[in-house]
Amino acid sequence: MSPVLRRLAVALPAVLLALVAGAAPAWAHTELESSSPAANAQVGTAPTSASLTFSEDIAASDATVSVAGPGGTDYAAGPATGDGDTLTVPLRPLGAAGVYTITYRVVSDDGHPVSGTVPFTLTTAGPGAAAATSAAAPEPATAAPTTAPQTTPAAATDDGGAPVWPWIVVAVVVIGAGVAFALRRSRV
Repeated sequence: MSPVLRRLAVALPAVLLALVAGAAPAWAHTELESSSPAANAQVGTAPTSASLTFSEDIAASDATVSVAGPGGTDYAAGPATGDGDTLTVPLRPLGAAGVYTITYRVVSDDGHPVSGTVPFTLTTAGPGAAAATSAAAPEPATAAPTTAPQTTPAAATDDGGAPVWPWIVVAVVVIGAGVAFALRRSRV
């Protein structure tokens, strides 16, 4: 075996391993690791915030988080803030006992959007239930009509992001062409 072929036999697997190892983080999308309240938890005291912890750092500017209670009311009191891999959204006082759902949409490091939901059950009515009861009292006929705050639902579609595999195929083809060229050149 010629010295060129030996070098190629050693270099080619090393280059391919480096390509695959470098692309591996891009293949994995972020995943929700934990939440507070936890998924499917039975919560006796209404939380004042909801937190989501992911498998990688998340940009809060690219994230949307909402918390819907019974009847579809959104209890998020502002946008989510980030601290590395954790997003936290403040909550308005929760209302009636029942199932609440945290809905999130974040963007992975590779640009792929990831969304999901985390349900939890409030077993005792929260402090917002008393406010809702007093708000339900009849208003005088001269009162001006009020409008409910508008909420924007989290995106229900997943655009998939840019796939990584075409870049790996291109790299393998380029390396293969380089090997073929080197082999032909070594025979001359």
